[in-house]
Amino acid sequence: MSAPVSRPTSEEALPPEIIADPAALHVGALGPVGPLVDDVRNIVVLRANGIGDFVVAIPALEALRAAYPDARITYLGLPWHPELLEGRPGPWDAVDVVPPYPNMIAGGAVDDARIDDFFRRHRGEHYDLAVQLHGGGGNSNPFMERFGARITAGARDNDAPPLDRWVRYSYYQHEVLRFLEVVALVGAAPVTVEPRLALTAADVRHAETALPISAQPLVVLHPGASDPRRRWPAESFAELARALGERGCRVAVVGHGPDDARAGARIAELSDAVDLVGELDMKGMTGVLARARLVIANDSGPRHLGAALGTPTVGVYWVGNVINAGPLLRGRHRVAVSFRNTCPLCGMDQAALGSQRCPHDDSFVADVTVDEVLAHAADLLEGD
Repeated sequence: MSAPVSRPTSEEALPPEIIADPAALHVGALGPVGPLVDDVRNIVVLRANGIGDFVVAIPALEALRAAYPDARITYLGLPWHPELLEGRPGPWDAVDVVPPYPNMIAGGAVDDARIDDFFRRHRGEHYDLAVQLHGGGGNSNPFMERFGARITAGARDNDAPPLDRWVRYSYYQHEVLRFLEVVALVGAAPVTVEPRLALTAADVRHAETALPISAQPLVVLHPGASDPRRRWPAESFAELARALGERGCRVAVVGHGPDDARAGARIAELSDAVDLVGELDMKGMTGVLARARLVIANDSGPRHLGAALGTPTVGVYWVGNVINAGPLLRGRHRVAVSFRNTCPLCGMDQAALGSQRCPHDDSFVADVTVDEVLAHAADLLEGD
């Protein structure tokens, strides 16, 4: 481990070798940056989960691109990733879908022949780097080893096998910084911290088809979350929608899946919000979020995606999720935080469990008030 580096009071105080090496400027800011790997031509990155999970990995991908500008980066994701990423500029050259994989990737029956074909194809790419951004590595680190890359890197939980270069996995760490630590192991210094995503003409076309442009300022609500405990009640969203409508806003609800559909229908029933749940493909979702003056959502993929497109957001968060996935800056983003630590039903202390949980799905954020969220929304709408 390198010794701590004291912070100079001026640029003139920086040693010449530090000034000459931009990566070294990050020592003491986001941690040490490891040595670059020689002659890297092909990189594979695993992050095969939700929309928000992808967005928080973008700064790490940009760091890899900056460190290895001539390398080909292949992103391994889920079936929705190609729809979002193909044809969109960003730090990736190819996108492939990981088939259902035991204890790691759900989405259908495990097919051993399909898995073998997947690895056969990718071993043929002769990767120089295989980077695991998928979690603590219990299942994903052995998965990465199957590519036969020259160097593997990723996070490692206590019971996970090590990769060639690894950093300790700790549950309560912001995901953006976690992944920047991982890519720093292979010499990729940070170049961005806030995730960003480019808007395309196709996004705009798809959004205009689903929701024609109007003169009213558009506010987009997303009432869903992959974990039901992160969901603010639909009735609270509806009360918020009514208040925003009284202020002249046009309110639309987005999402997908049966839980979002039930919440969207309830919000539309209790307000004048336009229910777009299930009506948008990935490009349409992206275009609507980019057009919005404000996105208000739980800790969920659409909030992350909207923020990456440059749209101001208000997020309804459980305090533990603020640590892991809250917006890092507050100029254009606000959080309404529930500090509840115990399950409303059984009283189990969730903060002490970390990634574990009790079996109940009762909301941890229901006690966040509409007045608090509305105040954050008004502040951002007035200041935009």
